[in-house]
Amino acid sequence: MTESSMIEIFMYQVGQLFLLPVLGLVALLFAYALYALGGFVVQSLQRRGATGERGFPLLAYARRNPQATEDELDLFAHKLLEHERLASRIAPMLGLVGTMIPMGPALKSLSDGNLAQVSGSLTVAFSAVILALIAASITYWVSNVRRRWLAEELVSLQKGRTTARGTEATT
Repeated sequence: MTESSMIEIFMYQVGQLFLLPVLGLVALLFAYALYALGGFVVQSLQRRGATGERGFPLLAYARRNPQATEDELDLFAHKLLEHERLASRIAPMLGLVGTMIPMGPALKSLSDGNLAQVSGSLTVAFSAVILALIAASITYWVSNVRRRWLAEELVSLQKGRTTARGTEATT
């Protein structure tokens, strides 16, 4: 056995070790995307009802922390979006990995003439990428709408502080 083929076999075997963890992470990201979508729907309904601060996390944070600077409010807004943003970026990468890992066994089975094994491997591969892309799409959409909502809240807070400063200056 040549050194080159030993490296190839080693890389193949190490790659195969990642299949189950990657598929598990894709499933978790898909579940998280559904959770984030549910939270988004609840927040949307709360914003429509507009009773107090429910559905307006930045306004609630500003009321709890009246001395918070604009930079602190911006940092808090970024923290609120962090999970959806990460999920929307990581899911497609894991989907690609989850697609590529089963392709090795599928190609090997194809060369052996085992079409049933090819079919099984391709089913896993395409299912992984589909779920990952759905998860990424949901979290990307949720993240973008929430970012707009938080920007609107930040503008509202800035206007309120500017008005309050103007009132203090005239008295």
